[in-house]
Amino acid sequence: MRLSLRLFLGYFFLVAVTGQLVLLLVVKQISPGVRMALEASLVDTANLLAELAAPELARGNIADGQFADAVRRYSKRPVSATIFGFPKQSLDYRVYVTDATGVVRFDSAGTAVGENYSRWNDVYLTLQGRYGARSSQADPDDKRSSTMHVAAPVRDGETLIGVVTVAYPTALLQPIVEAGKSAVQRGAFWLFGGALLFGAIFNWRLTRAIELLVAYARTVTSGGKATPPKLHSVELATLAQTLETMRRELEGKQYVERYVQTLTHEMKSPLAAIRGAAELLEEPLPDADRLRFAGNAREQAERLDQLIERLLGLAAVEQRQHLAEPRILDLAGLVTAVAAEKAAPLAQQRLRFALDFAGELPVLGEEFLLRQAVSNLLDNALAFAPAESAIEIRGWSENQQARLRIRDHGPGIPAYALARLFERFYSLPRPATGRKSTGLGLAFVREVAALHGGEIRVANAEGGGAAADLSLPLSLRPLHV
Repeated sequence: MRLSLRLFLGYFFLVAVTGQLVLLLVVKQISPGVRMALEASLVDTANLLAELAAPELARGNIADGQFADAVRRYSKRPVSATIFGFPKQSLDYRVYVTDATGVVRFDSAGTAVGENYSRWNDVYLTLQGRYGARSSQADPDDKRSSTMHVAAPVRDGETLIGVVTVAYPTALLQPIVEAGKSAVQRGAFWLFGGALLFGAIFNWRLTRAIELLVAYARTVTSGGKATPPKLHSVELATLAQTLETMRRELEGKQYVERYVQTLTHEMKSPLAAIRGAAELLEEPLPDADRLRFAGNAREQAERLDQLIERLLGLAAVEQRQHLAEPRILDLAGLVTAVAAEKAAPLAQQRLRFALDFAGELPVLGEEFLLRQAVSNLLDNALAFAPAESAIEIRGWSENQQARLRIRDHGPGIPAYALARLFERFYSLPRPATGRKSTGLGLAFVREVAALHGGEIRVANAEGGGAAADLSLPLSLRPLHV
């Protein structure tokens, strides 16, 4: 199972269990909370009515006095109210008054006058000088028929002369309780959903960061260029930077070892030629032979110098991860300028350049590197182009890319060499001299193109010869600002 899925399932389970427990606890407290609020209100009401009923209960006319009339008028008053979204269309208090023995002397419902309520807790406890309250079900089988009764003592001076009880059907509270539960459940649902969304985003960001690190490590392992991903987490960003430091240390060692071995191998042949020429020059030789051997030594020394120079240039480019000082350049103008610098070898080989550019080609890049890359491509074309022919140089824009094609009309590329053109130190013999180059030119061009976000392709052209196609991203900014 993937780490991302494990993290998400673990987070989901934790949120689900915690949310369910909190929801159960909150919902469980809603009904008792509403009942407590109702009971507190009934306590206040019962004590107020006890003060109002005391004079008439002491005189013995509680059933037909002003108190009884006021309670009866109360029960018949019209009411229409909306309380927090709940309509109230009736007044639902029931009030009854008992004497000091517990006998009902007044009942707003008119059903219990004369009955002995001294055994009911509301009356019994109040007559004992304690807080009296009870909840009774009109129907023993129906919990919704429960009614809350709260009593208060009626006194004449310091003498307890009776009890006033206020009753309220708790079934009328059920819609409020259910609405409260529904509101809590809806809130919990949205909170749970929000927590899951947050968890999913957090999990995605974490796993995405890990995936970026894995992709970076794979690219480095395969030998490709890569920059450490920019991560917001301090710990992961530190890990990425540590990996980058480790990569540089290991790559640097491997890079030096590889290039020392390659350079040593490539230097053996020209060094052997120079040594042989030097040994021969130590002996008496005719002037023609002496000049020939000295020329060979000088030629091999120049080859070594060129090899070292190009190898150092390629090594410098391969180690770079990004452009150092990029600016907007006109690729068409740059190619034209480099082509003009080739006037001497062009005239010597009786060749000409046929330039065709469809306007300016703005690219973001380093001029020095691009000039070297274009110079290498032109040198290749000059080396393989037959005398009296034209080297076609064409530039245009296509699909947000600046395209450059350099084509010669030489012998083309053998099939066996097509797959190895960009290998370091691989080179084909030049038709005019039969000699090979350092084999680093196209490798350098490929590194420069990749550093600029482009690519280079070399293939046989229709009608003969070879064509090198360089493509670089067009700059979004104009060339002239």
